[in-house]
Order: sequence, then structure tokens, then C-alpha cells
Amino acid sequence: MISNFLGRGGIGDGNDSLPRDVKEAVSKCRGAVQLALENRLSRMDIEFPVGTDFGVEKKNEARSKKKLASALNDGEGPTKETFDSSDRELARLFVEMFQPVGGDAISVIFKDGNLAQLAEKNWRGDSGASCKIMSMDRGKDSKKRGLGMKGKKKKKAIGFAAKMAEEFDDGASGPFQLPQGCEVALFVAPGPKELVAIERICNDVGMGTLVILLNARLDRMSNNFDFFYDEFESVYYLSTAPHGASLMYRSYPNEWILARRSKVGSPKTFARFSDCPTPEECREAYESIEMSKMEEGFETTLENVANWFN
Repeated sequence: MISNFLGRGGIGDGNDSLPRDVKEAVSKCRGAVQLALENRLSRMDIEFPVGTDFGVEKKNEARSKKKLASALNDGEGPTKETFDSSDRELARLFVEMFQPVGGDAISVIFKDGNLAQLAEKNWRGDSGASCKIMSMDRGKDSKKRGLGMKGKKKKKAIGFAAKMAEEFDDGASGPFQLPQGCEVALFVAPGPKELVAIERICNDVGMGTLVILLNARLDRMSNNFDFFYDEFESVYYLSTAPHGASLMYRSYPNEWILARRSKVGSPKTFARFSDCPTPEECREAYESIEMSKMEEGFETTLENVANWFN
């Protein structure tokens, strides 16, 4: 089992308080993951606000903020490109976090080949992104990709029959499988179809393989995914509460926090729970708080989460 190599950033000093910026949020998340590893948890769920800009990939910052602000003002919300970029940046941070185990032991799995190719393009030449990039759609672009891993030999020319055998051996057909020797599997923004496959994979590989869901948004799934609620620990959560009227935060192993975000001052905690609160509990807690008329005028929900760190 992977153990103590992440450091203890964000632990022990107000780790249950809401983060003030991206850097602090990532530090708290890193600390929570380390504690979970020390407690031998091998099934983790991580969730950050939709569209969070982690600052990992080079981009036109002014243009990105302008596009996001315009979309929010039009009531459209962040674009798919914003979502995909945010999910990819979060995955990149986790890849770097687990570099001590070696790139051959880290698999990053996207929903489709296009997302995997974008990750490969953005991470190429990045010394902190050594890993195997994969996709779950089983199409022609779903083969394993290796980034930054030394000792790779150039493939020799082979005949048609050998090529066909290689395709089948690689797992391009049939159920998706993790590569041999995978110690850390990072599943990026999986949907319902992918979660069905992930449940099978978890049962196949056992608890010796660390499986982490990144932005799976489990509480927004309409289907019944009891397996993930029972087997996966929500190690880090920062997003809207299920009832949609406040913010919810949890950094393992601390309590769950409900907070309201206003344009004046820092977020204010108004409820704490030992376990993840239900939508009804969130609604009742929110309705029980008292706000001034001025604060009520400033209250927002999704915009505040999408712009949490802006």
C-alpha cells in the first residue's frame, strides 16, 4: 500500500477551515490525501468547484476570465472547455503528487480518447507528469500512452497478423482494464457509464490498488451508485451543497461544513455535520440561519462556487 510520501501540508492547523485560494485548497487536499493514505484508505473521492482554474496549464488568463464572466452573466455557466481544462489540471496535480511511485505505476483514465489526447498534448515534456494516459471508450484512441517514462524502446516493424494480436493484447476490445503494475488509478470526471466499469475494476484489482475519483460529482448522479457511497471516502469536497443554496466543504478526516458566500467578507460557516449531510439536512440548516437584508442581496450560489478563487 502506498504510504507516507506526500508531506503533511495543510494538516493540523485549521485544516477544517475553508481555503482562501487555489494554493491553499490544493495544500489542504494534499494533506487530506496523505492522512487517508496513512489510514490505509485506497478508495477516495475528490471534488473541487466546477471550472476551477488551478493555473497548471498556460493560457490567456485575461481572455479566460472574460469568457467565464461573460458566460455567467448570460446565465450559461462555464463552457465544456472550461470544465475539461479544470478536470485535466486537477488530474495533472495528482499525477505530480504521486510521482514517487513512478510513472509506470500511475494510470490517468479519461472518458474518451479526445480528452486523453488533449492531456497527452498538454503534458508532453513535463517532468512532473510521468504516467500512463488512457481512455475508457475502447475506441482506436484508447490505447495506453506513456509520458516521461524512461527506458521505452522503439517498436519494431511487425506484420499484419502480429499487429492484430497486439491490438487484442492491449485490451482495445472487450472490457476496460487497468495495465499490469498499476498502483494508482486516477479516474477523471467519470460519468454513469464509466462508474459501472470502475465498480467492476475495483472488484477485480482489490484494495491493493489505490483508486481515486476526480470530480465524479456523485451527488448529482440520478442512478443508484450505492457501491461508491459505501466503498469510497469523500477525502476532499469543495462545491455547492446538494440543495444548491450554500457551499459545502470537507477535508478528511474533519467534519462537513456548510457555509454561505457573500460578496462582503469571507465565507461564513453556519452548520457542521459528522457525516455528509442529506439534501434535506442542508436545506433545513440553510433556512434556519438569519441574514441581514444587505447580505441577502449579495447571496449567490453557483457563481460563487465557479468564481470561488477568482
